[in-house]
Amino acid sequence: MIEKMNARNDTAETASDLDDAVIVALGCNDKGAWSSCVEALEAGLARFRAEGVDVLARSSWWSSQAWPDPTDPPFLNGVVIVSTAQDARTLMRTLARIEDVCGRVRTARNAPRTLDLDLIAYGRLSGDLDGLILPHPRAAERLFVMGPLAELAPEWRHPVCGRMARELAAEAQVGRDAFPLRRA
Repeated sequence: MIEKMNARNDTAETASDLDDAVIVALGCNDKGAWSSCVEALEAGLARFRAEGVDVLARSSWWSSQAWPDPTDPPFLNGVVIVSTAQDARTLMRTLARIEDVCGRVRTARNAPRTLDLDLIAYGRLSGDLDGLILPHPRAAERLFVMGPLAELAPEWRHPVCGRMARELAAEAQVGRDAFPLRRA
């Protein structure tokens, strides 16, 4: 598991075993009541600890065109590796609650949103857990997920296909325009 954060750039130290990694993707393309999408994402992250979810490592924010409709506002995305005592289904409910507290309004599928939190992987769990499909069924094809994950844990292996995050990022077909923002 990820053992500690690198204070210099907030990336995970090399981990001997990522099999137990719990990975959450964050996205925003509607700042809502916040001054910016970065502020909305940071507000969401700030809620994690109060909800029993500790952030162990976090990626840069990545920018990309909205998908599937590039005429929607552009997205900011990132990935965090977390630790929690919650099981996968409870964690999904927690993530939905954080979205709600941060002003997410659910309208049409893929509509602009203030905060989108997706459970990408929960250790090596795979399959349909009563409506929760793990790992996330489309994450491996999305550069705006695999790029940030490859920053944190390039050697992480997808629980189903067995490919590493860095390989999946290099071959991702969705969000090919995604790029990391420079840190201040």
